Amino acid sequence: MISLFGKNEPEPTLLERLKASVSKTKAALSETVDTIFLGDREIDPALLKQLETALLAADLGVRPTREILEAVREKLDRNALSDAGQLKREIKSHIVRILAPSGGADGTSPAALASTNGSGPRVIFIVGVNGAGKTTSIGKLANRLRQDGMSVLLCAADTFRAAAVEQLEIWAKRNGIEVVKQKSGADPAAVVYDAVAAGKARGIDAVIVDTAGRLHTKSNLMAELEKMKRTAAKVIPGAPHDVLLVLDATTGQNGLAQAREFTSSVGVTGIILSKLDGTAKGGIVVAIARELGLPIRFVGTGEQINDLVPFDAETYANSLFD
Repeated sequence: MISLFGKNEPEPTLLERLKASVSKTKAALSETVDTIFLGDREIDPALLKQLETALLAADLGVRPTREILEAVREKLDRNALSDAGQLKREIKSHIVRILAPSGGADGTSPAALASTNGSGPRVIFIVGVNGAGKTTSIGKLANRLRQDGMSVLLCAADTFRAAAVEQLEIWAKRNGIEVVKQKSGADPAAVVYDAVAAGKARGIDAVIVDTAGRLHTKSNLMAELEKMKRTAAKVIPGAPHDVLLVLDATTGQNGLAQAREFTSSVGVTGIILSKLDGTAKGGIVVAIARELGLPIRFVGTGEQINDLVPFDAETYANSLFD
């Protein structure tokens, strides 16, 4: 990165990008906690109500918020909370526990997509509704996998929208990789077959499949997704190995309804949370983990090709308050 003065500046680390992406959420949450303790005020029900409002406004969800408040009240009863720092640590520890399946300080983050032990490419389905940032997330994911030394092939299985194929081709060009496609209106499962077979024949490491941005209420489109999954499995047993649902962080709780439908219909294995940098409701990360039990694999932190970072639970929790 070049500064105005022509000197090279170091690229921000993954942790710095994650911290920057939750800055809006941090401003709302952390300031509320600090306000609660202004002037050595004693914590009373009115102040706890302020905390509850702040947690809900950040979209942590009703259940996680209730759990956090119960833990805070229990410590207050034992006189174990006396300042803002202790309160923040208590909230952080609960958030990390909820997010444990999404990876943490033990280095077991699921962000690294494992190999298939030589049986063929790893097949990754990307699903989600229109406008969630699906195609952009595919381009960024392809870039990240290539940075990790993997060869990648894209599959344009959203055959209903000509613009979807064009967008995918733009991202493929940026990444210097190929797209397998057919004519507009073709059977998506047929495109999946071609792409997975091509990936296997060429010794490709990963095939990323772009699916139609289907409305989550359309059961026939969910059935189509199932057909695509069966087709992939015919070429490579066990495929698809990942079904990643792209959710727009700015939609907050509405995204949970989408996630439930996709999870029950097509067996989502993880979440890519896009546009986290554009919302003060970054607590939706916690709500997703608690309500759905799904790991957050990656978060989108901006518009550039490198702006997709592996999710880390402890860094996320620290970023909200540090």
